[in-house]
Amino acid sequence: MLPALLLALVAVVHNDLPFARQHETVEIPASQLGALGDLNSIHVFDGERELVAQTLDIDGKRSLIFQGEVPANGTRSFELRAGSPRKVRKEDVRVYGRFVRERFDDFAWENDRVAHRMYGPALETWQKEPLTSSAVDVWLKRTPRLVINDWYMVDDYHHDNGEGGDFYSAGASRGCGGVGLWRDGHLLVSKNFRNSRVLAAGPIRLVFELDYPGFETKRVTLDAGQNFNRFESRFVDGSGAYAAGIKKFANSGVRVERAAGSIRTWGPVVGGKGNFTCTLVFDPASIADITEDSVNHLVLARTPAVYYVGTAWDEVVGSVAAWDKYVDEWTQRINSPLRVEVK
Repeated sequence: MLPALLLALVAVVHNDLPFARQHETVEIPASQLGALGDLNSIHVFDGERELVAQTLDIDGKRSLIFQGEVPANGTRSFELRAGSPRKVRKEDVRVYGRFVRERFDDFAWENDRVAHRMYGPALETWQKEPLTSSAVDVWLKRTPRLVINDWYMVDDYHHDNGEGGDFYSAGASRGCGGVGLWRDGHLLVSKNFRNSRVLAAGPIRLVFELDYPGFETKRVTLDAGQNFNRFESRFVDGSGAYAAGIKKFANSGVRVERAAGSIRTWGPVVGGKGNFTCTLVFDPASIADITEDSVNHLVLARTPAVYYVGTAWDEVVGSVAAWDKYVDEWTQRINSPLRVEVK
């Protein structure tokens, strides 16, 4: 006799840390979900409430992701049910990124907490204010709404429109998390990116790549509900150390926690309200040195070049103490990922 068709599985998610894991992504490889058929037709439930889910297919690896809260030192069970293909509603999408041809070839991206952009080739030859830079720019926003398209549409994002704005001037520095190669005591950097591609477009996780010919391919991953991006750079010259940096600003304090692998600045928003931070987090074992040049605070690290770039605005996170607590918990989360059992 043939076995009965399996229509549901249970994912038991374990949190080994002493604080609740909120807005954290649970990822399950396709190999553990084959009994339910097509990943695009698997629905995730927390009790009777259906959660937003996303299928990933990157580097030949397929998986299902969703987000849920898991209590401190505890577990949470989620039911996975086979059904009709999932449909994404606009209100479910909490990450977004695209190539912005109409604005000198920017690539801009965001989630419900942070927003950034990097510069493309057209900016190098703009007659009014040309800029050659592989810096990471920062937009500050006080709304969970996705704002990139609207802000570009009115072309007035350097002013606070009630939701925030672009007050950050990255220039030719590293901005917030840009990289270079460290050679003989000097920082070597690339020109603006030339090609871009989106590998995962949400609704939970955005993954995209930028090509800097002759220098690097950069992959950025940003999940909903998080202040940190994951940056990964594959350098054409992969030997030696690389350097990731934070632009220096007047009246900004710097905090280095080398044992935890983090460095952060905190200081006033130039042309806007309040204070903001740029924070970088590394595997502490990869850090070779912490130094600076005339415009950047720099972390010299050994390849592979994988690190995290976070930003926050005190109009949203409150105080620098609250942010430092968030960073401390983030470093713990990196080192203790959620464990998943599928039953």
